[in-house]
Amino acid sequence: MLTIRELAPLREALAAWGSEGARVALVPTMGAHHAGHMALVEAARRPGTKVVASIFVNPKQFGANEDLSRYPRKEMADLRMLSEAGCDLAWLPSAEEMYPAGFATNVSVSRVSDRFDGAARPGHFDGVATVVAKLFNQVRPDAAYFGEKDFQQLAVIRRMVADLDFAVEIVGVPTQREDDGLALSSRNVYLDDDERARAVALPRALGVAARAIARGDAVEDALNDARTALAGAGFTVDYVALADAETLIPDPAPDRPRRLLAAARMGATRLIDNVAV
Repeated sequence: MLTIRELAPLREALAAWGSEGARVALVPTMGAHHAGHMALVEAARRPGTKVVASIFVNPKQFGANEDLSRYPRKEMADLRMLSEAGCDLAWLPSAEEMYPAGFATNVSVSRVSDRFDGAARPGHFDGVATVVAKLFNQVRPDAAYFGEKDFQQLAVIRRMVADLDFAVEIVGVPTQREDDGLALSSRNVYLDDDERARAVALPRALGVAARAIARGDAVEDALNDARTALAGAGFTVDYVALADAETLIPDPAPDRPRRLLAAARMGATRLIDNVAV
């Protein structure tokens, strides 16, 4: 596996692959890898395809009171996992490489980013859209792979790609979970043993609510029951909502694909999850 940290050698490597007729698949990450990230690499691996995984802890998607300094960084372990998973190239730009002096551009995707995490974390999705747009221009992938756990992020990227005519296929990969159902997340390491045991209430509450909505129960009753279950487990609930799976507008028509989304804090750790309805 190649490990590249500067743009010029990255472009040289990509040009060599292009001369061979290889397709390129991109897996953007912020490191602290787990089995969920490796599932993205596995999904990206195809005959005739070279897989590029980026590792960049993007400061532009962290708010003033968020955990940029605490975000786990495990570069050597991350690179080992990528190599063992069959990744072809690891792209590790520095903050200076990604945002050089004088950088003044911001990519903002309205409407789909306005609610939920967009409301709870102002500016977060601008930072996501900006860095992903840069990664697309740097790597020029044919396809890019994102986990469905960050479902609003996936919706924002799909909207950006459609609006700005990026020639890249966006592939959503199902959420990877622990045996008890908790979604894999780099932030799970912040949970102590007691918090980790109680955190399973999040996927369980969403599962119960999704089944209730699917069988025709009142949506607001199902959402309120989920909020009550989460509070009873010790969560502080940011939101539990049913939204259109494409636009993320609440109260979607029953004949449209729908997504049940939630964010809640267990102690100091903010967890998100979602399930299809």
